[in-house]
Amino acid sequence: MHPVTLMPMDLPRWNKEKKEPSAGPATGGAKPVPPKDSPTNDRRRVIAGVAVAALFLFVVFQGTLFGSTQELEFGRFLELVDEGQVQAADISQTSIDGTFTSEDGETDFTATIPYNFETNKLVDQLRDGGVDVSATQPSAFSGLLFSLLPFLLLGGLYYWFFIRRLGKQLGGGAGGPMSFGKNKAKLFDRTDLKTTFNDVAGVDEVEAELIELVDYLKSSDKYKALGARIPKGVLLVGPPGTGKTLLARAIAGEADVPFFYISASEFIELFVGLGAARVRDMFQQARERAPAIVFIDEIDSIGQARSGAGGAQMGSHQEQEQTLQQLLTEMDGFEANSGVIIIAASNRPEVLDQALLRPGRFDRQIQVNLPDIRGRQEILEIHARTVKLAGDANLEVLARRTPGFSGAQLANVINEGALLTARSGGKRVGMTELEEAIDRVTAGLERRSQVLTENERRLVAYHELGHALVARLVDNADPVHRISIIPRGIGALGFTQTLPDEERYLMSEPELRDRIAVLLGGRSAEEIVFGYATTGAGDDLAKATEIARRMVTEFGMSDAVGPINISERGPRFLAPAFRRGSDVSDETEMTIDREVKAILEEGHDIARRLLSERRADLESLVLILLDKENMSGKDLDDYFSMNGNGAQPAAERPPIEAVKK
Repeated sequence: MHPVTLMPMDLPRWNKEKKEPSAGPATGGAKPVPPKDSPTNDRRRVIAGVAVAALFLFVVFQGTLFGSTQELEFGRFLELVDEGQVQAADISQTSIDGTFTSEDGETDFTATIPYNFETNKLVDQLRDGGVDVSATQPSAFSGLLFSLLPFLLLGGLYYWFFIRRLGKQLGGGAGGPMSFGKNKAKLFDRTDLKTTFNDVAGVDEVEAELIELVDYLKSSDKYKALGARIPKGVLLVGPPGTGKTLLARAIAGEADVPFFYISASEFIELFVGLGAARVRDMFQQARERAPAIVFIDEIDSIGQARSGAGGAQMGSHQEQEQTLQQLLTEMDGFEANSGVIIIAASNRPEVLDQALLRPGRFDRQIQVNLPDIRGRQEILEIHARTVKLAGDANLEVLARRTPGFSGAQLANVINEGALLTARSGGKRVGMTELEEAIDRVTAGLERRSQVLTENERRLVAYHELGHALVARLVDNADPVHRISIIPRGIGALGFTQTLPDEERYLMSEPELRDRIAVLLGGRSAEEIVFGYATTGAGDDLAKATEIARRMVTEFGMSDAVGPINISERGPRFLAPAFRRGSDVSDETEMTIDREVKAILEEGHDIARRLLSERRADLESLVLILLDKENMSGKDLDDYFSMNGNGAQPAAERPPIEAVKK
């Protein structure tokens, strides 16, 4: 079960006036600029012209050179000889060619000689009939040629379809592993890229930094007059889906300069030294077209930290190190790299080599964070440009419902809403479809085919309402937005979603303790009503334990352990995971375990006490949830407003046995 949605914390934003949308929608990508004089295109045109000319000559000269020849059966040929109509005959081993007289005049003919036929008697017969007889011996060369013709034809086809194409791929093709030193970067210009900064939202600070690069490329004189030097490299780091590649496309769309795009994994393929050669070739082409921009996506593929002489990367990873060293030299070596700006993107900045990150190479490291509520609304408005929205579609509410969503997830929400509307035959995308799209993205698809027993449905309802009631009753929890007992995704039999009233960037110790109590509310409800726990609280316990352990080891919120940080963090943006440091004593580890357990037991006790006090509300709300299967935060507010504080005398509470039936 998924009880609550944990909200990640973002950094503050700058304010920016809302931009006018661009004339057209954002494009999903750009096509590379085809070269004006392509040798491949010229060669194809020549081959096509030669083929057409050969076919024309074959058709025209076939009749003029060879004329029309009538093929006769051998018996008919003998009849014409007896009738005296044959004028001339040329005899070979297998056929007879000549002319005979017909109503249309003299006609050429050919006839096949039967197998083992004695031509001596035929020659005498032709002479007696007054026929001019001649004989032709086959050429040894022509016989050999005709015997070898099938093999030559097969050899030519094999060469064309296999050897020649394989040679292109291995020798100089764009996708072959032996294309030594050939740069694979795609070159774009302004006419091919329609994405601009008007198609980017939610990253105002990053956009301001990148606009400076574009301004320098367009009017560099004012910077040079002051002695200012534009950064050689800009590194964009952040979680997946936050728009790093989209920002690069926007730069290419705004700047009227050549734009090279390449993925870092394309530098390395088969042979040692190939990646370094491609780096040299790419920078050489960029310098020839300077000022220019080079964008390297996922630079961590070649930019990982180098090892020592006996490090783990020795051996198979030497090619990666050579490519990295060549990149370091090209970015800030002995030769000046004027007019070429490097922009790179990565989800793993913690693995990059320190020599790559120093000033003079990547002078600026810009973090592309997840958007806040205003940024999410702007992103939704951009993606909704080409979608027909109904009047009840409120993008501001959707922005509040999607804390922690990246730009890619928000685009998926709009697209899923449009797909749901088209599937149901609707004409405009309404709020119902968009809400369902958010549930699909967060919790997965509804699994109506998974039929739960009545006891299981009741247990799930108690579990989810346990989360919801504790979230409503504690002092520092986000308001409940939605409760559902419809199975979704993989293993989720229901979920309870809470939404903050405003953007949060810090969390206090009381808020973390209340969040643990909310997470343990589902298990507490099961224990109070049924007297036992189930496997449905496994995900809740994992999240609560992680929060408690971070409180003790990372945030210093334990008097017994003290205000120290003994945690060792994993990746910053790719599924950040908590790891305990290796320099922790056994005594400290035991203290940590005791403190974590104490925090969890405290949250468990709070949840059990609150649910025991509001047992009547729990029983009444379960009946409503079992009937509706979904409850909103407004439904919960309406219930408590109708029932005052929700407390009922013990005599008026429905018996547990009646609810379980």
